[in-house]
Amino acid sequence: MSLEGVDHALGLRRDERDRISNDLLDLEGHTGHQLLKGAELSGVTLRRWEEARARLATLWWLFDAYRRVIDEAERLRAERSRPGAETLGELNRLLSGPSVELKAEDVSVERRSLVRAAGERLTLDEVVSRMDAAYQEVATAVAAADDAWTALLPKVEEADAARRAAERALAALGGADPELKRLARELADLRQAVRGDPLSFVSGDRLDVAALERVTAALAARRDHLEHAVRVREGFDARLRALADLAAAVRAAEDAARAARDRVLAKIASPVLPHLPDQAPALAERLAALRATPADADWFAVTRRVTDLERALGDALRQAEEATAATNALLERRDELRGRLDAFRAKAQRQGLAEHPDLLLLYRRARDLLWTAPCDLRQATRAVTGYQRALRTIGAD
Repeated sequence: MSLEGVDHALGLRRDERDRISNDLLDLEGHTGHQLLKGAELSGVTLRRWEEARARLATLWWLFDAYRRVIDEAERLRAERSRPGAETLGELNRLLSGPSVELKAEDVSVERRSLVRAAGERLTLDEVVSRMDAAYQEVATAVAAADDAWTALLPKVEEADAARRAAERALAALGGADPELKRLARELADLRQAVRGDPLSFVSGDRLDVAALERVTAALAARRDHLEHAVRVREGFDARLRALADLAAAVRAAEDAARAARDRVLAKIASPVLPHLPDQAPALAERLAALRATPADADWFAVTRRVTDLERALGDALRQAEEATAATNALLERRDELRGRLDAFRAKAQRQGLAEHPDLLLLYRRARDLLWTAPCDLRQATRAVTGYQRALRTIGAD
C-alpha cells in the first residue's frame, strides 16, 4: 500500500479497535454477564457459563494481541510524516500481513482460561473474524441466561409474595400449617434453581414455567384459605348471628312445610306428598357447638365447620321451601280445577245450556268432588274434563 493507503487503513483499524473495545466493555457490563459472574451457578447454566467464560478469555487475548499490532502501527506512523521505504514496508506488514502473534503466556492472569488457542500468527482480519465468532457465542450465552432470569424472577417473586401473605395470615391465626410449610420448601428449591440454573427451565425455544405456575397457584390458594380463616375469626360473632338467622329460617320453613302437609291431608284425598324435611334440630346442635368455640381453637377447622354449616343450612332451607311448594301445589291444583269449572259453567249460562239435564248432572258431580273434603283430585279432574267435553258437544248440536 502507498502512504495514503496505509493512513486510510490505519484510520479504519483505529476506529475498528475502539468499536471492538467498547463492545467488549459493554458485554462485560451487561446485566446478564454481571449476574452470571456473581451467581452460584449449577447444572446447564454453569456449563454454558464456563464455556462462555473460556471464550471470553480467548476473546480478550485475541483483542490484546490485535490492539498491540495497531498500537505499534500507530507508533511507527507517528515517527515521521514521510516514512521511508523500510518503515512503509513494516506498516504494510503490520496492517496487511500475518502480524498478530498469539502467545499463550501473554494472557494476563485475570483473563486466563484453561482453554486457549495455541500460539500462531494471524492477519488483523483473521483475528477480527475469530473475535466476532467468540463474541457471538459469549453474547448468546449471556443473553439466554439474562432472558431466562428476566422471565423467571418475576414469577418467583409472585409466588414469594403469596407465600409471605400466607405466612402473615398464619401468624395472625397462630399454630402451624404443614401444607404451607411444604409449599414454602418447594418454592425455595425452585428459587434456588432459578438463581443458579435459569437455563434448566429452557426447553428448545420455550421457557418451561409449569412448576413455578403450579406452586404459585397452590400458594395463592393457601393464602386465600388462611386469609379466609382470619376473616372468619375476626367476624366470628357476626357469622354466628348470620348462622342463627339462617337456622331460624330453616325452622320456620320446615314448620311451614308441616303446616302445608296438614292442610293437604285434611283437604286432599290420598295425596302423594314429598319427603318432609326435619333437619332443623340437628343443625341447631351444630350451631350450638360452634358457639362454644374457644378463643385458642384451630381456626382452620372452625372455618371448615362454619362453611359446612352455612352450606347445610342453605340446603335445608331450599329443601323445606321446595317441599312446601310441592305440597301447596296440590291445593293450587284443586283451586285451579274449581276456577275452570266456574268458567265452564259461566260459558254454559251464556249459551243458555246451564240447566241442560246432562250438563247439570255433570256439573253437580264435579262441584261435589271439588267442594268436598278431602277432595279426590283424580276423580275431580276427570269430572271437570267430562263437563268441558259435554259442553262442547251439546253446544255444537
